[in-house]
Amino acid sequence: MVGGTIRDVKKISLYLEPEVDRALARLAAGRSITKAELIRRTLSESVTAAGRPRPAASGVFAGPADLGAATDRYLADSGFGER
Repeated sequence: MVGGTIRDVKKISLYLEPEVDRALARLAAGRSITKAELIRRTLSESVTAAGRPRPAASGVFAGPADLGAATDRYLADSGFGER
């Protein structure tokens, strides 16, 4: 934050139940931050913890664990490129 202005963020609107709003206010006050900052941090932690979604395609990534490191050996063992 620079001079009370946040840079490079997208503004959104949320509709919260009054109980959730009060709980956020209590948590934010206990941490000496604004509700907006608490929400930003919580959302950021949530999406970071979720990580990248794994592909749902079955068998696409099947194969030996060292395939990338031992590509030449696997190709030679398979006869790839031989006539």
